[in-house]
Formats: sequence, C-alpha cells, structure tokens
Amino acid sequence: MKLCVIGTGYVGLVTGTCFAATGQRVVCVDKDASKIERLQRYEVPIYEPGLQELVEENAKSGRLTFTTDLQAAVRDVDLAFIAVGTPPTHDGEADLSAVFAVAEELAKHATHDLVIVNKSTVPVGTNAQVQRLVADAEHDIQVVSNPEFLKEGGAIGDFMYPDRIVIGVRAGHDRARRLMDKVYHPLNLSCTKIVWMNPESAEVTKYAANTMLAMRISFMNELAVLCEEVGADVQSVRHGVGSDPRIGSQFLHAGPGYGGSCFPKDVKALVATARRYGIELELADATNRVNVRHRSFLVRKLKRHFGNELSGKRIAIWGLAFKPGTDDIRESPSITTIEFLLNEGCEVVGHDPEAMENIREMFGDGVTLVDDAYDAVRDADALMLLTEWREYQYPEFDRIRDLMRTRVIFDGRNIWGTYNLAAQGFEYAGVGTQDESG
Repeated sequence: MKLCVIGTGYVGLVTGTCFAATGQRVVCVDKDASKIERLQRYEVPIYEPGLQELVEENAKSGRLTFTTDLQAAVRDVDLAFIAVGTPPTHDGEADLSAVFAVAEELAKHATHDLVIVNKSTVPVGTNAQVQRLVADAEHDIQVVSNPEFLKEGGAIGDFMYPDRIVIGVRAGHDRARRLMDKVYHPLNLSCTKIVWMNPESAEVTKYAANTMLAMRISFMNELAVLCEEVGADVQSVRHGVGSDPRIGSQFLHAGPGYGGSCFPKDVKALVATARRYGIELELADATNRVNVRHRSFLVRKLKRHFGNELSGKRIAIWGLAFKPGTDDIRESPSITTIEFLLNEGCEVVGHDPEAMENIREMFGDGVTLVDDAYDAVRDADALMLLTEWREYQYPEFDRIRDLMRTRVIFDGRNIWGTYNLAAQGFEYAGVGTQDESG
C-alpha cells in the first residue's frame, strides 16, 4: 500500500517508519524544511531506542521518504495519516488548528477518493468536525479515528506488537474499514488485535486510557504521603495491592509525579471536553491537581531536612527526562524541581543520558550540566534521583560517599531502598518510605 503521514514528530515518525518496516511505501510530510533535510540524512531529531536504525534501514530501501510537499505526497496514496501536535490551550482544551489545516489541505489536493486517518490525540467530536470540513471536496473522503498508544522508550515495540489497535469508522464507510484492515494486517495476523468502534468511542478511548493510568499514579503518590505519616511503606503496599489480579501491578509506583507529552495534557483535555457538555469529571480533575501538588513533594522534604536554609547549597540531580528511554522533558518533574531550587538560591548540577540538551535550552547557564554522573555529586550537599535510568540502578555508592560534601540522598523513584544506605554512611529518603539516618 501507499501511505503518507503528515507530521514527523514523535507519533508521525514512529508511525511512518514502522509501517514502512512492514513493507508499505510511506512518505512522511512536514512543513519544517530543516527537519526534513535532517531526516533525509537519516538524522532523527528525537531519541527513541531503535528508531534511528529503523529510519535509515527503510529510507535506504526506498520504502520511506521525506518531503515538505504535501500536494505531491498525497498523490496516489491509499491512506493519509494526520499526526500533528494538539497542544493544550490556556483552558486545557486541545488546540486542533493544525489538524483542521492539514485536513483542508488534503481535501484540496486529493486527486482521487481518499481515506484520512487521524492519529493525533483529539477530543471527542473531532472526527465529525473533520468529516464536515472535507465534505465539499471533489472526491469522496472518509475520515477514520485511529488513536496511538505508544510509550516513549518502547514505541517501536508497541507499534509492531500492539496489545490493541483501536479504529473508529462510521457506519457505511466500508472503503475506509477495508483499507484499515489491510494496512494493519501485518500487525494483526492473529485477527485479534483490532477493536472496531465508532469514531466517538475511539476518541474517548484514547483519553480514558491515559487518564486511568494517570489516576493510578496520583493515587499511589497520595498514599505515599500517608505512608510516611503513619509508618507504612508504600513499596509493601504496592506489592500487596498489585497482587490482586483485578488491580494488577502496573503504574502503581510512587514517585515525583507523572510528566511527558501525554498524561498531563490528556487528563486536562478530557476534563475540559466534559465541561463543554456540562459534565464534571471529578476524579480526572483531582488526578491533575494531585499531580501538580505532588511535584513539590521531594523539594519540600529537602527543605525540611536543611531547616529551610537552602541558599548556597549544591544539589545534584540524576535524571532530567520525564522517564527513562527518552530525551523528552515536557512536564518533567525535574523542571519543577530545578525551578524551586534556583528560586531558593541553590546551585543545581544535573546529569541525564539523553535529555541534557533540552534542559540546557530551557535553563541556559542557570543549571550546570555534566557528562559524568559522578561529577554531578562532587561537593554536593544532596543528591536527588528523579529518573530511574538503568545506569543509575546500582551506582558506586562508596564513590558517591567520598565525593559528596553532605551524604544526603533523596530517591524519587525508590530504586535504592534495599541497599541499606544508612549503613554506608548516608541519610536516605525515598517516597512513601521510612527515612534512614546514617
């Protein structure tokens, strides 16, 4: 099949590249000429494990091409995927201007009957709006909703081996259904992965899934605060609760709050969408409020430890991306933490395997960034772990002890709680655990 994917951001680039890897011919379109030039040189502008190699492999084979010319790209294609950004507006609604603009361009330049597939994350009702926008096109255009469920750091596996493929197609759009079944056939050989529904259900499904996961995280973060007050251990609670098969163990890890490009904006967008219809999604709204409040949890503990005297303290931060396996810092807990520390007059020294350039663009010289994690802890008054990269899992604690000025560790991911750091001379604090004193 011949496909075009409009938008070469995270979703668009992964989608186009993975479809090409299944044998389809794919042209990826973006209005950013510099980005397209880089991609034509096989330079991937985002960090996603395995994506660089997959782009180069499929581009060299001729199955994957890149262009800024949408008019040429849409010629003779079977499916056109919209994968542009839908950033939040000031009131939490998704900004759909890019989606609508691309749909209008596709309708204008279509040379034959076309199926438009919306991959962008959009509120319920968007499919109907796009269908109305293209209703007067010269050719018949059918609009499908096909939300993505890609985890940053594991996106290629999620695409190539999906647990479900949600497709929203209107009754009577048989051509669209047939083509969607065909394009996903290589990923659906068992014929069990596709979940067919109407477009409105598909649009709600995307937001509902992310909000449900965000709720679990926020609930565990609230429990972590309670655990510290009553002498419980949130890790034990997590094991006890997660052992119930009705609940399961995923997304029950307490930490410094969720971030990234999806959970924060999708939760707010779902709440805003419901309010348009006069409905208050109180659990979803509370999920967002809890997360915003919890992002300062670790820094409040830091401040209590030093008796509110943080000015002049050198604080090392390990982990700047919102999660391991990505360079994405959008809504990362590290941002809130850094801003707080700088406002308190701290010297902040950070390390991350992939996200330092993005932090540098945001904070400039306000944050010292080092290439070696151990250089960050040199003469530090405290070490804060915010992202559980694998290389941080079992560091040389004796080396850290010798380098630090004050041996204080705030473990925002509870990955060091079993290492008996108190016996190694550290004062240790996790999230929802009972602190150890050296």
